[in-house]
Amino acid sequence: MNRKQGSLAGLMVLAVGFLIAVALSSAGASNDIGKDLFERRCSGCHATDRDKEGPRLRGVYGRRSGSVSSFNYSDALRNAAVIWDAGTLDRWLTDPEKFVQGNDMAFQVVNSAERGEIIRYLQQLSSN
Repeated sequence: MNRKQGSLAGLMVLAVGFLIAVALSSAGASNDIGKDLFERRCSGCHATDRDKEGPRLRGVYGRRSGSVSSFNYSDALRNAAVIWDAGTLDRWLTDPEKFVQGNDMAFQVVNSAERGEIIRYLQQLSSN
């Protein structure tokens, strides 16, 4: 390897390191945004580790609807057999009544970017 090739290789390593740092920084920012949105939009009825007016939400990503044994769900949600993932959570948060008729959640997250951040936060909580 000549000097020019060595310099180019060094720059490539720096560039890759920079891109990784930016990606990790963006992921952390997204989690912070999602957590903030969760606290402002969802925490009136939900907590991460205890039931409130709504069920606890840590572990919701990948969980079957109506399956937290300590929470008294509506029959509609308990019988819906929905597995919560990015798509189903997006549909749910967009319009819970349209997604599962007869459920007890009357709240919507109209802004799709905010829904996405909240869903990513819930996914992160479920993987911890």
